[in-house]
Amino acid sequence: MLKYFFMLFFMIPYFCVNWTYTQVMFMVLAFFFISELGTFDYFEGLSVGMGLDLMSYTLILLSIWICGLMLMSGETVMIKNFYKERFIFILIVLLMFLLLSFYTMNLFLFYVFFEGSLVPTFLLILGWGYQSERLQAGIYLLFYTLVSSLPLLMMIMHLYNNMHMLNFYNLSWIKLDFNLIMFLFTYMAFLVKLPMFLVHLWLPKAHVEAPVFGSMILAGVLLKLGGYGILRVSKILYKYIVNYSFFFIILSLIGGVLISLNCLRQSDMKLLIAYSSVSHMGIMLGGIFTFSSWGVSSALTMMLSHGLCSSGLFFLTNVGYERVGSRSLLLSKGMIHLLPKLTLWWFLFCAMNMAAPPSLNLLSEIGLINSLVSWSSFTMISLGLMSFLAAGYSLYLFSFSQHGKCLYSTYSFYTSNIREYTLLWLHWIPLNFLILNSELMLNWL
Repeated sequence: MLKYFFMLFFMIPYFCVNWTYTQVMFMVLAFFFISELGTFDYFEGLSVGMGLDLMSYTLILLSIWICGLMLMSGETVMIKNFYKERFIFILIVLLMFLLLSFYTMNLFLFYVFFEGSLVPTFLLILGWGYQSERLQAGIYLLFYTLVSSLPLLMMIMHLYNNMHMLNFYNLSWIKLDFNLIMFLFTYMAFLVKLPMFLVHLWLPKAHVEAPVFGSMILAGVLLKLGGYGILRVSKILYKYIVNYSFFFIILSLIGGVLISLNCLRQSDMKLLIAYSSVSHMGIMLGGIFTFSSWGVSSALTMMLSHGLCSSGLFFLTNVGYERVGSRSLLLSKGMIHLLPKLTLWWFLFCAMNMAAPPSLNLLSEIGLINSLVSWSSFTMISLGLMSFLAAGYSLYLFSFSQHGKCLYSTYSFYTSNIREYTLLWLHWIPLNFLILNSELMLNWL
């Protein structure tokens, strides 16, 4: 695994010179990493403080794939030569932080890389964001995530002071003495990063002000760091979490219903997709806290499917924004008359967003619904509402953006190009064909 990290590190000078070469190398890196897939019993590729299991493998693969697509989506940075060398450098540093976050077995190192990934994201939003309000969005991002992560650092220090070890694997076999306050301190950083309902206010602001590549990495990978952290720490604190899981499941499901209702009143396409991410993460969090094999493995599947689907939706929104100059559903309507080929892609991704077959979203939602209904039959009410509302706001997004009478001011612009179709294909193919290799996610436990 470290050979990929060192390859990235030593190729930085070449990456910052040639844009096309960088794109090719990201895709080559992804395909080489796919060839590494073997049989994972628990951890593979163990070294000093490093290890790889199926969960780490799938999320590292997702990170490399999304970063390659990010670079492809940021072609306007290359055309305008808007600090493209700095953009590539920040992207590579971000990918390094993500690789090390998913590969480390040390809790403190995971915290360092987990928080370190915020810095490149913050720079992407501030440096290439759309409006002056991006400063406020960046402050929200840093304030929520850093304030919530300081208690986690305190708990890591307390844990090391008592146990003299921070290895994920070793800690899972040791009996720890935790109370409610310590439990909340440990989990709050991950719940904010996920984000959970009530601590999600930073996410819509960050998405609205972020450039398209910032939204893609934020929705595609960075939100999954929170879910990854919860799954890793839950193996250590399983005996204590069971006592409080009821509260988090109820909060996640009720929050998911409320956020889904909020999606139906949005006129900004980016805001709608951002709030739908919070809704999907709500059902994923509920599945994790059931601590059943169905729930946990389906939560990992949801991370992968949501990362690809939401990234594709954000890119589709940007395709219209580059031509119309607005993300408003009121101004961007009637796109079927102007970009008829893209209407098919809008339908495909909106269908994936509401878990239509044969997408990976369907597999994940079936598993999550099974686990939650097995935990309590009363969850069927909120799960039914969430599924119905997910279909509602997905169809609302598709119908309002594609149908209707288009504005006369949008008649003169360039049509879609090969780069955009290629990027959409590279989102859609793994999203639909990974269901044929579902053991990649379902065999993690």
